Amino acid sequence: MSRKVHLSSLGCPKNQVDAEVMLGTLVAEGYEVTLDPAEADVLIVNTCSFIEPAKEESIETILEMANHKADGRSKKLVVTGCLAERYGKELQVEMPEVDAFVGTGDFLRLSEVLRDLGKPSTGRPLAYVGAQHVLPDAKVPRILTEQAFSAYLKISEGCNHRCAFCIIPKIRGRHESRPVADLVAEAEILAGEGVRELNLIAQDLTAYGRDLTGAASLAELLRRLARVEGIDWIRLLYCYPNYVTGELLETIAEEPKICRYLDMPLQHGSDRMLRAMRRERSGDSLRRLVERIRTRIPDVALRSSFIVGFPGETEKDFADLCRFVTDLELDRVGVFRYSREENTEAGALPGQVAESVKEERWHQLMQLQRDIARHKNATWVGREVPVLACGLDAEGRRYGRTAAQAPEIDGVVFLEDAFEAGELAPVKITDSSDYDLVGRRADVAGDWPGVDSGGVRPQNRAPDFEKAEE
Repeated sequence: MSRKVHLSSLGCPKNQVDAEVMLGTLVAEGYEVTLDPAEADVLIVNTCSFIEPAKEESIETILEMANHKADGRSKKLVVTGCLAERYGKELQVEMPEVDAFVGTGDFLRLSEVLRDLGKPSTGRPLAYVGAQHVLPDAKVPRILTEQAFSAYLKISEGCNHRCAFCIIPKIRGRHESRPVADLVAEAEILAGEGVRELNLIAQDLTAYGRDLTGAASLAELLRRLARVEGIDWIRLLYCYPNYVTGELLETIAEEPKICRYLDMPLQHGSDRMLRAMRRERSGDSLRRLVERIRTRIPDVALRSSFIVGFPGETEKDFADLCRFVTDLELDRVGVFRYSREENTEAGALPGQVAESVKEERWHQLMQLQRDIARHKNATWVGREVPVLACGLDAEGRRYGRTAAQAPEIDGVVFLEDAFEAGELAPVKITDSSDYDLVGRRADVAGDWPGVDSGGVRPQNRAPDFEKAEE
């Protein structure tokens, strides 16, 4: 089979890491990556199927790649990821234009799949679906597809929680942690390639280590990662609130390399809705948790997400949620309209909320948080803070991020001065808007902890990557 491949990856950063491993394994087998699907011999779509809009986007991208296959040089179309795992058997019948479906636990077999596609056809798509997840170790090659100085580090796979709205445990399986030593080894490899910011990801970071023997915990992992030379920032994305321990907070507070940032999806503020969602927390207990976090880490940036329109959500429940968000004044908030998914507990519940009501509540909560974010951003003006320069955005504007701004999901700092991409430099914040900041290089004499004079170490990465945001 010809050796040029094009990969489109959809969905969350966890999917992105899977895609980067797929590219790494294919390049190690002698395949060449192309950014232009019209030039590819093999088209790969790494899909998401978490909620209905993600499924629709995945199907649209598959059909777009199928058109390239019909019109151009491409000979094979392969669909990987969550959609293939969840609906592989059905899609074999419904999408004959696809040559192979590869599930979430079989993507390391991708070179084997491509070899099989070079054999005489059976007349229907091949399916490699069964194992729900696989945890590649640090020895498996990976090609970074985003900024050379920032990478996601997937520390575990699967989930043992049974949230009523979520299909992930049925797609990805039960939780499994990677060994501490293996994660440290990957962090060292990434640092050697020029990465200076690690964003830790998993279905639930705080579940890390509970299935391992010995002294394995998220706090211990963080302490080990903080010793990796070349890594300057470590950020935590998706911490389940029930398991944010005192030990974890102490570690974040004491380790200078760990960003004072916690992404902690709370989902709702109404006790009744929290119980229906099987989140196992009351609104008051979540308030106490946020207070405890802020007491131990006064400068922490807190990010959360909430669901509006969950089955049975009344006007009172929504008012409780708005009051909850108002009281907490979180730094970052994402709001999702509830998506009714088959094979979930919530999908069978009575009291499904009309789409128009979901939309109205989404707009209302987003506007409420916009006002909070505008006020909180204004408090940054006049401060001098380290900023990681990120280059130019799609509109050609120079930008970077503070330690309180995670890539892709949070706002940015628009920079008035030129910086080299990957430079970690002191910046004085001069202005703010609803979600973004503006800054210029600060005139700081002598050494300033956590910053440097610029430069990016050599790296092994793709120059760009086609990726749709979740």
